[in-house]
Amino acid sequence: LNRFLASLPDAGSSVEEMEFNWDEYLEDTGATAAPHGSFKHVDTSLQNGFAPGMKLEVAVKSDQNTYWVATIITTCGQLLLLRYDGYGEDRKADFWCDIMTADLHPIGWCEQNKKILKVPEGIKDKIPDQEEFLQRVLKGACSAPANLLEGLHRGKNPLDLIAPGSRLELQNIRDSLEAWIVNVVENVGGRLKLRYEGLEDSDKFDQWLFYLDPFLHQVGWAAQHGYSLQPPLAIRSLKSEADWQEILKQVKEEEEESSVPTDLFKDKPVIGVHSFSEGMKLEAVDPMAPFVISPATVLKVFNEKYFMIEIDDLRPDRTTSQSYICHVNSAGIFPVQWSLKNGLHLSPPPGYPGQDFDWADYLKQCGAEAAPQSCFPSLTSDHGFKENMKLEAVNPVDPEEVCIATVTKLKDSYLWLQLEGSAKPVPDCIVSVESMNIFPVGWCETNGYQLRPPRKAIVNKQKKIAVVQPEKQILSSRTVHDGLKNQELNSSDSVVINGKYCCPKIYFNHRCFSGPYLNKGRIAELPQSVGPGNCVLVLKEVLTLLINAAYKPSRVLRELQLDEEAAWHGHGETLKAKYKGKSYRATVEVVRTADRVADFCRKTCIKLECCPNLFGPQMVLDKCSENCSVLTKTKYTHYYGKRKNKRIGRPPGGHSNLEVAMKKPNKRRKRRKHFFVHKKKRSSTSVDNTPAGSPQGSGGEEDDDQDESELSHSLAQDRDKRKRKLRTFSFSDDENKPPSPKDIKMEVAEKLQLDSNPLEWSVADVVRFLKSTDCAPLARIFLDQEIDGQALLLLTLPTVQECMDLKLGPAIKLCHHIERVKLAFYQQFAN
Repeated sequence: LNRFLASLPDAGSSVEEMEFNWDEYLEDTGATAAPHGSFKHVDTSLQNGFAPGMKLEVAVKSDQNTYWVATIITTCGQLLLLRYDGYGEDRKADFWCDIMTADLHPIGWCEQNKKILKVPEGIKDKIPDQEEFLQRVLKGACSAPANLLEGLHRGKNPLDLIAPGSRLELQNIRDSLEAWIVNVVENVGGRLKLRYEGLEDSDKFDQWLFYLDPFLHQVGWAAQHGYSLQPPLAIRSLKSEADWQEILKQVKEEEEESSVPTDLFKDKPVIGVHSFSEGMKLEAVDPMAPFVISPATVLKVFNEKYFMIEIDDLRPDRTTSQSYICHVNSAGIFPVQWSLKNGLHLSPPPGYPGQDFDWADYLKQCGAEAAPQSCFPSLTSDHGFKENMKLEAVNPVDPEEVCIATVTKLKDSYLWLQLEGSAKPVPDCIVSVESMNIFPVGWCETNGYQLRPPRKAIVNKQKKIAVVQPEKQILSSRTVHDGLKNQELNSSDSVVINGKYCCPKIYFNHRCFSGPYLNKGRIAELPQSVGPGNCVLVLKEVLTLLINAAYKPSRVLRELQLDEEAAWHGHGETLKAKYKGKSYRATVEVVRTADRVADFCRKTCIKLECCPNLFGPQMVLDKCSENCSVLTKTKYTHYYGKRKNKRIGRPPGGHSNLEVAMKKPNKRRKRRKHFFVHKKKRSSTSVDNTPAGSPQGSGGEEDDDQDESELSHSLAQDRDKRKRKLRTFSFSDDENKPPSPKDIKMEVAEKLQLDSNPLEWSVADVVRFLKSTDCAPLARIFLDQEIDGQALLLLTLPTVQECMDLKLGPAIKLCHHIERVKLAFYQQFAN
């Protein structure tokens, strides 16, 4: 195989010069990206040691001599989004802190250092008893780690501690009881280029390993566990024994300044005890050439953790052997007959007579026993990968290359990957779903590494120039460090740490209310989480999963799409949906930075009329804070009043879809017709891509392809109907008497001046306002339905008529006052 690969012509370097675009490539190929949550090692590498929910003591901005307890809401590199305890669910006072510069300490620091814990002014009235409050909120709380808030490691991402020049110990691939020191030459997102100590001028024996590899350890590991520290046989002859001992002595002298913290490896997989014996037979994939499954033998058992596998070769004149070290959780080892049971080809050993390999005859011929099933790790199919998904993968023939990869086959916990664009074409690679040599789409770009594009790449023929608006400025870690004042970042600032966009993990909280659009059963099948990673890619994946989990994917896509007139500062992404054999696409706004992710998720939930916690950066463990378990699809308007209902109070939790609701009725739906289009028409034999078991036409809605054609006709009928109503209305009492034209002219002339922002009005404030107008008798309705300022600004004429049972005259009079409030709001407070 190696001779065959070596004989293949080089594809040339011209491909590398092309500008590859993942979005265009996925669009052109009709493929989807593998879920970010399926790459556990990447997820672990993005963690900074801090987690949402941890508590710390923070200097109060208004009084730097006092401190108060705060909770971590979101993390983004060396930045933490914090909320002082006492604000509850109120996000208005959230603030960003830079770990490097802010006055942050673990819980208990104030007491130890005789500093003052004092309630901030903004919540003083909410906490009458400070001591009792602290005892309650700190009971069972998790403090932020002290070592991450002080000393040399303060504010550093754990991965940044593995810098070029750092030293580690690497176990010998031929003898696991030996290890040798390696130098970090390069660190690409946790993927390390390593060079043996003593070979500073030669890259011939360089290796690429992810920092969580089970065979990679901190300096001192070998001595601590009783393993010998000596160079591997492949390089031992390059220097004398005295030279190697001198190198070892120098390493020990410089150990403190070049070592990597031990806690960096706390998330490494733990190696368990195996039960293999020498001479046992099994099926295996050679990790150096993972293209076929072959018969193999347990050649040697080192101890309870490690054993050596050799790929069987029956040729009498063989000069080399393919052997490597394994442990109980090593990928690519299978029991005898695994290939046969899974319908896969087992490659006979070189020198085996005939092509029809039979395990029973082979075991008898070798006088060997098969390794029992209990020796092997359990395999899982719960990983999120599917055929034809795209990802990025290391080329096993040339580990310097990271290529575009397509999943061509899946069996249990294993993927068959077709690598596109490799310098020398290789067969499909067999890799475990837990391999640390596979990465999500966009990983190379995020980490500044060259991705090998396909030979027939979809490229940008002309480089696009990105125009960066002031509100979208990207801050480097240095800019953040130098320019951060008062321990805060404005919410409009975009944050990039070490050149990387950071998006927290997005959880799907399956217990939360799914609303009228999303199929509860399909939501339950979604992965527990997606990300962390590049914000645009993570959120695009989340929205795609939600679209596919809908009763009508096209309807959900239409709800999410970008309004032509909406003010937005995000990133336009094209998403697709398939429904009843037709393809739909629309542009959807996706935020680009971590500080906007939580708000984006909640607003998107509101658009989809589901619980605001259905998905987002916070996991709902037991009971949802929105108390959404009491809701049903028919009771949904308890939240937002989008369907006919007699109650239209503001949504629980203080959230509203104000930007959408304040537009003129039906305008948005009408404009969508121009850019929400069918991509192509399918024949009647097309496969229905609606999720299996999804009810069609739920909620009494018309099919999406009929909505657009009927829309203009229904709008015209509605206008005619309203004109007739205006000419024929009648009134029964003074309360319902319509305003006279004289009254209306006089009121319009009176410009309303507001003393406070109506968005912040309580129910009492709304009632007080109405009582000052000629609609005072209607104030009791607002009091009964608990309509506050946000809900007031959502009201329109149809909503008032339907939800308050008002006739047209008083409804018009009421809406006239509401419009005055809206106008004053825009003029006085909108900016």
